[in-house]
Amino acid sequence: MTDRTAGDMHGSAAKAADGAEELRDQIERTRGELGDTVAELMEKADLKGRAMARAADLKDKAGAMTVQLRSSAAQAGHAMQDKATRAGHVVQDRATKAGHTVQDRATRAGHTVQDKAAEAGHAAEHGAPGPLGTVVRAGLRHPRPVLVAGAAVGALVAASVLRRRRGGRRR
Repeated sequence: MTDRTAGDMHGSAAKAADGAEELRDQIERTRGELGDTVAELMEKADLKGRAMARAADLKDKAGAMTVQLRSSAAQAGHAMQDKATRAGHVVQDRATKAGHTVQDRATRAGHTVQDKAAEAGHAAEHGAPGPLGTVVRAGLRHPRPVLVAGAAVGALVAASVLRRRRGGRRR
């Protein structure tokens, strides 16, 4: 029986050693899990740290939004500038055309007045009594002052016609 008892004891001691080793391993695992749990709890309990992290996130998002808004505003500004430039060119072209039209009409009116004045001058020269005939003949000899006066009268007539036409278009 002694042999058996010694063998049993040796087996029991081995089992006890294995059990102690297993117990130590369990204790280590439990300590590690407990340390992780404590770290998680401390992280959750760190309100100031969490608030600072959230504030940093929000600050980053606000910065990104600011950049995006500035870019959008710059694009809108460029688009409006392009539209204004195009509109300015359209207005300038129309004003130029209108100026040419007025100038052409004034020139035609001046020529018409000049022609009529010349006709009237010839008629007056041949049918006018003495002193008036002298004035008409002097105008024919020196036509420049008569032409200037005719052009001025033509310009006044053209301006009057344009004013009447614009007055009819107004609402």
